[in-house]
Amino acid sequence: MAVNNVTANSNIVLQPKGSGQQMGQSDFLRLMTAQLSQQDPFNPVDNQQMVAQMAQFSSLAGISETNTTLQTISDQLTAQTQLLKDIKAATPAPPAA
Repeated sequence: MAVNNVTANSNIVLQPKGSGQQMGQSDFLRLMTAQLSQQDPFNPVDNQQMVAQMAQFSSLAGISETNTTLQTISDQLTAQTQLLKDIKAATPAPPAA
C-alpha cells in the first residue's frame, strides 16, 4: 500500500484583535486550539510544556490586572493630591498676630 505525501497550504495565521501588539486570553485560546489541531497525533506536544505555557499566560494575565489596578490607584492619588493643593491655595492665610 503506497501513501502519497499530502501538501496542503493550510497555514493558519492568527492575528490578535485590537492594536496588534498584545494578545488577549481569547487570542491565546485560539492559538492553542490551532496548535492542538495541527499537531502530529503520533508526536503530540509535551504535556509539561503545555502546562508551563498556560501557567505563564495565567501569570501574565494576573500581572496585567495588577498593573491596571495600580494605575487606577495612582490616578486617584494624583487627583486627591491636586484637590488638596487646590483647597490649600483657596484657603485664606490666617491673620498675623
